[in-house]
Amino acid sequence: MSRFNTTSKCVIVCDGEFPSHAIPLQLLAEAETIICCDGAANTLFEKHIHPHIVIGDFDSITPAVKKAFADRLRYNPDDYTNDQTKAVHWAIEQGFSEVSILAATGKREDHTLGNISLLAEYRERIDVKTVTNTGIFTPILNSTTFDSCKGQQVSIFALHPNMQISSENLKYPLNNVVLDSWWKGTLNESQSETFSLHFSYGKCIVFQGFVI
Repeated sequence: MSRFNTTSKCVIVCDGEFPSHAIPLQLLAEAETIICCDGAANTLFEKHIHPHIVIGDFDSITPAVKKAFADRLRYNPDDYTNDQTKAVHWAIEQGFSEVSILAATGKREDHTLGNISLLAEYRERIDVKTVTNTGIFTPILNSTTFDSCKGQQVSIFALHPNMQISSENLKYPLNNVVLDSWWKGTLNESQSETFSLHFSYGKCIVFQGFVI
């Protein structure tokens, strides 16, 4: 049995741009379990934040941080996946059902795209979202209604080139539209307290911007 409280939300901190927006910072401050991806341990140590687990091959962690977090290191040298995925898999193994991923974007665009695209794979096993300094990425595997507000910026990225998507309560309605290029579903806008996306198969990732 896991020694962690898996009834609460779990937070994963990657080694991208550290949160500065109040929403991801609040998630981090209130997290009962923090899983840290390899080099992000250096940043957490500097900020006097102590993760519960640090996962990776530890090639990016300073000797001082290794020593400080020695009792919580989980060595995983797998070169065929990234540290974010290692952390998500560990959360699943521990029995968590929901995870928020922070600091997964910024610094390098290739890492950003890779980390975001992986959300749809994780969603088959766990509820997951990536929270950035500008909004939230949520993967969906079937038709979904989202809580929103009028004027919220919305972008939709289809991961299957032939899937047809319809919408409700978006400024630019989708009516069985094929989003066969990433840009086609971007820069839309919610018109209500909720909006809905409908499709019969496939996977997509929805971005909801923070409302200023």
